[in-house]
Amino acid sequence: MNRKASLKKEKHLEFFGKMVRIRKFEQKSEELFMRGELPGFLHSYIGEEAAAVGVCGALQTGDYITTTHRGHGHVIAKGADVNFMMAELFGKATGYCMGKGGSMHIFSRELGILGANGIVGGGIPIATGAGLTAKIKGTSTVCVSFFGDGASDEGSFHESLNLASIYKLPVLYVCENNMYAESQRQDRHQNIIDVAQRASAYGMDSAIADGTDVLDVYGKTLSAVAKLRNGQGPFLLELKLYRWSGHYIGDPAAYRPKDEPQAWRENRDPIKLYQDYILSNNIADSGELDEISERELRRIDEAVEFSRNSDYPDSGTALEDVYA
Repeated sequence: MNRKASLKKEKHLEFFGKMVRIRKFEQKSEELFMRGELPGFLHSYIGEEAAAVGVCGALQTGDYITTTHRGHGHVIAKGADVNFMMAELFGKATGYCMGKGGSMHIFSRELGILGANGIVGGGIPIATGAGLTAKIKGTSTVCVSFFGDGASDEGSFHESLNLASIYKLPVLYVCENNMYAESQRQDRHQNIIDVAQRASAYGMDSAIADGTDVLDVYGKTLSAVAKLRNGQGPFLLELKLYRWSGHYIGDPAAYRPKDEPQAWRENRDPIKLYQDYILSNNIADSGELDEISERELRRIDEAVEFSRNSDYPDSGTALEDVYA
């Protein structure tokens, strides 16, 4: 595929900007967390930026996504405002969930974000339900469910794929295979190399993409989404990638080979790979890319300032907007 010809310059720079925004947001969040300014847990998405941007770049505004405990990248790629996101991490009332959800529960109905979810595999049946709604209403809406390789061992995954295949639901199941389910390498919890193989058990189409290559992810997502909108769903897309940090910020990750994270940082950094592609194909020059990076850093700094200046939720609202 002539990938240079398939996207206009503006789209390339949009993708690059969103990938940098995710990276800067996560770096700043890690810094704040380690200084004790953010409560709860934090699960970094650094190293996986191409996956979120490539998938969400192929969606329409009205499409839905569900995500995971490692969901900051997905919601930013879907259009979430980093001011409201950062405020939610701070536990402030101006956050997406009024400061009551935190890092693992970003939600925005207006943007089609049906929630991040701290339960492994918890978002998969929610996405399936959204797909059923679209099918019943006869709309062209699709729903994407992001999850990891570990979640593909859960009953929620298998039950959802079975149901979706029976009713041909417009759901794109996206497995971000970062090689580890918390602290277990994939080859220690699965007897398969490719999670995509599991689609065949349900008569579903599947594909595998390089999760560090935003254009590969985007192209294969576009193809899958076109099938969904034509009633040929569901679809399982596996993205091969790597999380640079441990399972959570503070995790020493002693279960990984010592030189493995550094090798991925040096050789498969999705932002560096995309930057090199843009420059080598004369799509933009280094000055333009530097300007984008500086703009995104300012955007994140402004989000921190917005959050620090926001109020905490009033104690009288503790039982409002809470569902069980």
